[in-house]
Amino acid sequence: MITFKHLTGDLYGGVTAAIVALPLALAFGVQSGMGAIAGLYGAIAVGFFAALFGGTETQISGPTGPMTVVSSAVIAAEIATYGSVEAAFPTIIATFVLAGAFLVLMGVLRIGQYIRYMPYPVVSGFMTGIGLIIIILQIFPFFGMKSPPSIIDTFANIGDIFNGMNPQALMLSAGTLAIIYLFPRITKKVPSTLVALFALTIVSVLLGMDVSIIGDIPKGLPEVHIDTILGMDWHHPMAMVIPALTLAALGAIDSLLTSVVADNMTKTQHDSNKELIGQGIGNMAAGFIGGLPGAGATMRTVVNIRSGGKTRLSGMIHAVILLMILVGAGVYAKLIPLPVLAGILISVGIGIIDYKGLKHIMHVPRADAAVMVIVIILTVFVDLLQAVAVGLVLAALLFMKQMADLAESKAVSGVLSELQDTELYPDEVDIPEEIKSQIHIHQFDGPIFFGFADHLKTMTKEHPEVSVVIFRMEKVPTIDQSGMYAIEDAVLELERRGVNVVMVGLQKQPEDMLRNIRLIPDVIEEEHCFATFKEAIETMKKHWDKFSSQQ
Repeated sequence: MITFKHLTGDLYGGVTAAIVALPLALAFGVQSGMGAIAGLYGAIAVGFFAALFGGTETQISGPTGPMTVVSSAVIAAEIATYGSVEAAFPTIIATFVLAGAFLVLMGVLRIGQYIRYMPYPVVSGFMTGIGLIIIILQIFPFFGMKSPPSIIDTFANIGDIFNGMNPQALMLSAGTLAIIYLFPRITKKVPSTLVALFALTIVSVLLGMDVSIIGDIPKGLPEVHIDTILGMDWHHPMAMVIPALTLAALGAIDSLLTSVVADNMTKTQHDSNKELIGQGIGNMAAGFIGGLPGAGATMRTVVNIRSGGKTRLSGMIHAVILLMILVGAGVYAKLIPLPVLAGILISVGIGIIDYKGLKHIMHVPRADAAVMVIVIILTVFVDLLQAVAVGLVLAALLFMKQMADLAESKAVSGVLSELQDTELYPDEVDIPEEIKSQIHIHQFDGPIFFGFADHLKTMTKEHPEVSVVIFRMEKVPTIDQSGMYAIEDAVLELERRGVNVVMVGLQKQPEDMLRNIRLIPDVIEEEHCFATFKEAIETMKKHWDKFSSQQ
């Protein structure tokens, strides 16, 4: 719902965010290989529609570093296939539109709520890897040279810089970084990236520097390419699905992380699924006009909030301001030197790196540090989505191992008469000795899942000769399928050896699971299931002959 209640703050926030977004949009467009105009189109379309339909009131959206890195890879792959940007253009924008559609689908399926479970080492490694990619790919442009097509090629040809560098380009790039980091000491009211962009472009023009520039930018409103997409070759649509899914997954992560930042600053709560729908609509719109895909932009969102933006109107105003700049200032934007944009992008890459995570890498658990390093390496040298997938799998497996080790360390198993009093529950102490010596107890503590199943099998194999085995399940809230079958195997093995198995304190989910596979009552009889340990012992005292008999 659009409200004009905070119009003044939204206006100032939107204008300020647009000023910050302009140089970044142009730089991301150039880096992508589609040209500066693609970055500006993406900032306008994603910025307007994500604000209008999204679930975070103060979010400013547009091309971001992570999204541009993936988009650049998609564009490069399509150019390699079709031979030129023009020939690959229909497939490229169709991929971007499809990515937007996937984002909408993720929102409709309510997947947004699961992003919160992304482990910090994975997010940290991913963001650091993205920052490194941006920096590495701008090394050659920083010296006024054309960037090699990949990270590996950049490192392989690094020696060429000494022979082919352009001193004038180096001066502009270094000057850009100097202004970006030093100008805020003078004032923070004007974005330092914008100051660098304008000042060094003017210097380059006045001095007639021999450096590459952005070049001609289309004038007027962007063209809608629906007919281009519909008329393209659709014989291999699956070739677009994986890149589109990669962009959608990254866009979701990027946007919702920024939404969390906005929530913390405004003390509000975003709607994650609505945000994904808004981002999806924005990305589809960007694709239809030939713009880069985007996501929630953290720095621009923070600037918007600090400048007074309070509602979605600020994001829409930001997009309208960019559209006005496109229509009125395109003739001047073509003069912007590419080394200046390289300097801006390097500052973006430096800002994306997670220094907090790197600083503490020697002080966090080794498993978390390993996941972070692996994700960084895979992000930089292999593939972004694969890096996240591998990181998630590793983090999940390591977490499961930790939980299994914890459950194993808390579990107590042994014959009652042989256990120390400190190992026994209070209700296990005062039991007749002749019964104690014939009862083997298993005190489970925590969920029984696939990580704990092997330990359960080991415990069963090591059972001494006793008459009764009691599974104390009061502290078992859940059992998964692996745990359920492990219990079944253990019970069947004990029953085969003539041992009576007794279940105590089954909670609802574990009991339902064991009844679903008919372990209760087909193998463990109803009269061998008790709500409390005291009830089980009292019954055994009265009918010990029955419980002590070999089956």
